Amino acid sequence: MSSESNLDDGDTFKILIATDIHLGYLEKDAVRGRDSYNTFDEILKCAQTNQVDFILLGGDLFHDNKPTRRCLHTCITMLRKYCMGDSPIQFNILSDQAVNFNTTQFPWVNYQDENLNISIPVFSIHGNHDDPTGAEGLCALDLLSASGLVNHFGHSQSVEKIEISPILLQKGTSKLALYGLGSIPDERLYRMFVNNQVTMLRPKEDQDEWFNLFAIHQNRSKHGPTNYIPEQFLDEFLDLVVWGHEHECLIAPSRNEQQLFYVTQPGSSVATSLSPGEATKKHIGLLRVKGRKMNLQKIPLKTVRQFFIQDVVLSDYPESFTVDTSNVTKKVENLCHAKVNEMLQQAERERLGCPLTPEKPLIRLRVDYSGGFETFNMSRFSQKYVDLVANPKDIIHFLRAREKKEKIKDESYVDYSKVIKTSALEGLRVEDLVKQYFEVAELKVQPSLLTEQGMGKAIQEFVDKDERDAIEELITYQLEKTQRHLQGRNVITEQEIDMEVRRIRESKRNTMEEENEIKEAIDRAKAHRMERGEDAVDVNMSDEMSDVDPEQEPTPVRGRGRGARGRGARGRGRGAKASEPKASGRNTSRKASVTSQSGSIMQAFQASSQRACRTTATTSYAADNLTIDDSDEDTPVITAPKARPSSSSSFLRHSSQSQSQTSKGVAYDDSDDDDDAAEDDPFKGPGRRARR
Repeated sequence: MSSESNLDDGDTFKILIATDIHLGYLEKDAVRGRDSYNTFDEILKCAQTNQVDFILLGGDLFHDNKPTRRCLHTCITMLRKYCMGDSPIQFNILSDQAVNFNTTQFPWVNYQDENLNISIPVFSIHGNHDDPTGAEGLCALDLLSASGLVNHFGHSQSVEKIEISPILLQKGTSKLALYGLGSIPDERLYRMFVNNQVTMLRPKEDQDEWFNLFAIHQNRSKHGPTNYIPEQFLDEFLDLVVWGHEHECLIAPSRNEQQLFYVTQPGSSVATSLSPGEATKKHIGLLRVKGRKMNLQKIPLKTVRQFFIQDVVLSDYPESFTVDTSNVTKKVENLCHAKVNEMLQQAERERLGCPLTPEKPLIRLRVDYSGGFETFNMSRFSQKYVDLVANPKDIIHFLRAREKKEKIKDESYVDYSKVIKTSALEGLRVEDLVKQYFEVAELKVQPSLLTEQGMGKAIQEFVDKDERDAIEELITYQLEKTQRHLQGRNVITEQEIDMEVRRIRESKRNTMEEENEIKEAIDRAKAHRMERGEDAVDVNMSDEMSDVDPEQEPTPVRGRGRGARGRGARGRGRGAKASEPKASGRNTSRKASVTSQSGSIMQAFQASSQRACRTTATTSYAADNLTIDDSDEDTPVITAPKARPSSSSSFLRHSSQSQSQTSKGVAYDDSDDDDDAAEDDPFKGPGRRARR
C-alpha cells in the first residue's frame, strides 16, 4: 500500500473536513474583506484536487445569521464552480433520506437529484452563527439546501428530546455512519444529556462493521458549570468526533481514554478575534476511512492571513524603567515599537515563498501595565503601521492583572461597574449578564413573575435575532398564564397573590416547563411579526463580536439601528421627540396590563387581558424504524439512475449515557508534509484494542 493508487482504492472513503469558515466576516473592511472568501475558495479547490468523496463542514459556514447578498452570491458561485460536474459519485446512501434530511421539501441527497449534476457532495450542520431562526426555523444553509448545493443535516426540531439518526454510507466494503447535531444552546443540551434525552440510533445488524463519525458544534472548553458539553457525554461507540465552534486548530486526533474515541478540532479558517487560540496555524483535514481504520492528514491553509500575538508585562523590565523613571511613558512606547517590529520581521520571514499569503499580517501586543504604569496614545502609536499591518487600530491592548472582587455586603447598593467590568471581557453572553445582574441586585428590584433565564433568553432574541417583540411577549405570556392560575385557585388578597406567584416562579426554575414557556413566548413574537406581514429587520450583523473569544475585532461599519434604514425608520422612537406621540404599533393598548416598576403586583393581576392567548403549533415526530439494503452491487459507482434506495434493516436506539463494550483503535497521520503523505501507509496502525 505504498503507492497512491493503493491508498485511495475503491474501499476507501476520502473526506475533506473543515469547520467555522465564517463567510462574510469583515467583508466591508478594505484590507480583510475577502479573507474568508479566499480561504473558502482554497478549501474547495483542495477538495477538487484531492478528488474527495464528499466535504464535511462542522458549522458556522456563514459569520452572520442573515448573510448579505454579496456573501450568499460569492458562496453559491464557488460551490457551483467546484462541486458541480460530471465526476461520478463512488458511494451509496443506505439509510432513509426522508429522516436524514427532514427539513427540506427535497428529502434526498443532492447528487441523486435528476435535475442536478453534482461531483462533490457537501454535508454540513449549522453552527451558532448561522442557526435556524424565525417562525419557519430556517437558516442560510436551508437556502443552499433548497438550491441543491449543500446537504443540511443534524437539525433537531424538538426541545424535549433529540434522536440522531445517522446517514449510512457505503463505498465498496467500507461502511460509514455519519452522525450530526447542529448548534443548540449549551445549557439546554447539557441538561438534555444529563436527563438521558439524547439518543443516537445505530443499525441493529453488523454494528461492529460501521465506522461511526460524529459532527458537533458546541463549546468544548468549560465556560461555566453547564455552558459546555463534556466529551464523556458522547456515546462510546463513536470512532471519531469532528468538533466545531472552537477556533483553535487542534486537528491532530486526541484520544479520549474514558470513552475510547478520538476527537479532532479543525478550528476556524479565518481569525475572528485577536486571541492566542486564533494564532495557531490553520489547517483542514483529509480523512481516509477504510473499514474500521482511519487516517487523518493535516493540510495547511496558505491563504490565511498571518497572525502574531505577544504579551508584555511592564513590571518585568526593572532594568529598563520603573514607575518613577523620567519619561517612563516614552520608554514603554519604545519597547512596544520594538516588540511590534520583531513580529513584523518574523511575518516577513515566514511569508517568503508563499505568494498566496496576504501581505499585511495581524499583530496584537497585549501590554500589562499593572503596578502604576500609565497608557500612551494608541492612535499616535498606530499611525506608523497603517501600511504595514491589517489591524493598525487594534495593535495594542492594555490590560491589568485581574484583581479579586470585593464581597458585596450591602444589598441596597451595588457597584455594577465592578460586577461587569471584568466579566464582560470574559466573553459572557447577554443571558449571563442578566443572570449576574439579578444575583447581585437589591431585593426590591428582583423579578417576582419572570425568571432570570426567561428574561435573558428574551433579551438575547432581541439583541442577536432582532425579535423586537420577544421581551413584551414573554411578559404578556407569563402574565396571562399566571392570571389564569390564580383565578382557578380563587386567590384574592394581595399577600396570597404575592406568595402564590413566587411559589410558581420557584417551582418551574430550571425545568423543562420553563424552557417550553420561553419557546412559546418567542414563537408568539415571531408569529405576530409574520401576521403583520413584516420580515425581521435586515440588520448588518458583521460588526458583532464572535462568542469564541472576548477580544473580538470590531467591524468598521455602522452600528445597530443607525442610518436611514435603521430601527428609527420604523417608529421605534430613538430619534423622535418626547412630546410626539408614538406610532400605534401592535397591541398598544395591551401594554397597560404590564405592571410598572412602582406598581404593585396586585394591580397587575387586576388588569384584564386584552388579547386571547394564542398557541403555536409545535412539531412532534417519532423516528421510524429505518432499514439497510444488504444487497451490495459489484461496483459502487453510481450511474445515471438516481433512485433513492429503500431500506431493509432497522435501527437500534442507543442512549447517550448507555454503556457498551466496543473495541477501539485507529491510526492517523499528523504530518504537515503533503508530498510525503502518499508514501506512508495511513492504515498501518495498532490493532483495535478492547476496553480494559
